[in-house]
Amino acid sequence: MNTQHPHDPLHGVKLTTILEELLACYGWDQLGDRIPIRCFTMNPSISSSLKVLRKTPWAREKVEDLYLEHLEEEKIGAESNQTKGE
Repeated sequence: MNTQHPHDPLHGVKLTTILEELLACYGWDQLGDRIPIRCFTMNPSISSSLKVLRKTPWAREKVEDLYLEHLEEEKIGAESNQTKGE
């Protein structure tokens, strides 16, 4: 974790990385259901989505919020697995 921004989980994480992780988890269809913007629902691609997200603050915020939820779910899952392993 970066010591300059210890409370910002998005610090240093590229938008490309966020989008790729969300795609790996949800895929385009589910991502478009969760965040209904055209770049996710009509002929989606990473490059077109990045262009839209960089120019549209509200859409980027929704993607970042979903990513934070995803990180929290992973953290809970990892803690659950550790508890089972004891």
